[in-house]
Amino acid sequence: MDFKWARMKCASFRMLPLLPTAVLEEVFLNISPHDVVCVCRLVCHQWKEIVDSASYWRERCRREGLKLRNQNKCPEDWCQFYILSKNRRNLLKNTRADEMFTGWTIMLNGGDGWKIEDVALNFPDEGVKKYFVTSYGSCKKSQLIDVVKEGFGPYLMDEIQPDIIISDWFSPRWDCGCVYEICVQLLDQEQRVIETFCPDPVTFPQWNEMQWERMTHVFRDYGPGVRFIRFTHGGQDTQFWAGWYGIRVTHSSVEISPAMVSE
Repeated sequence: MDFKWARMKCASFRMLPLLPTAVLEEVFLNISPHDVVCVCRLVCHQWKEIVDSASYWRERCRREGLKLRNQNKCPEDWCQFYILSKNRRNLLKNTRADEMFTGWTIMLNGGDGWKIEDVALNFPDEGVKKYFVTSYGSCKKSQLIDVVKEGFGPYLMDEIQPDIIISDWFSPRWDCGCVYEICVQLLDQEQRVIETFCPDPVTFPQWNEMQWERMTHVFRDYGPGVRFIRFTHGGQDTQFWAGWYGIRVTHSSVEISPAMVSE
């Protein structure tokens, strides 16, 4: 839909009887949300009121299958709930090593330290071309996510408590044993721990199949107060070979989904 066209027609619209709100809402429900917000909302006061109404976005959520896990809860802002649910994104930065170590804090840099290498075997996502690799001493790196700055306000995090979805890909070398570790913490405003996902380290033997594996976890019903997420991962080789023979990690992700995630 063209904004200029809509504005040109606005004068003629005002000369016509106002269409019933229910009719206009039905029309808007069949237009892309981008055009509804960026075009329809600017045409006249009546259209703006419809687009700004909770009932419009609640119905849009219903028709598109965006459901709350707890049906007794109600979003403070249905428009925000819709947009955040439809536009789930990775809150971690530079997870594929495309920008060296930008966005990451190096916690441990043992052995010869972290290094970036090109993917040498097929990765499930063809867009992933690089990975981070560890050495013979413990190597760990971390990111701290401010969920409020990312658009997930206190009401949403405290009352709705959306799913927090963790994913991380890792792989050993075939000729050297290694260990993979991950720890994800949900933190309050003072960065005190509310809930933690820290599974046992994954150990690979020497002469393994060198396959990419995926670690996943979903935080649910974690209680009110989450304002930060700390993601930390890494590992090392188990044979203490000089160089970079430890675990490889890439394509990590942390997503927040206000709408219920299918199992």
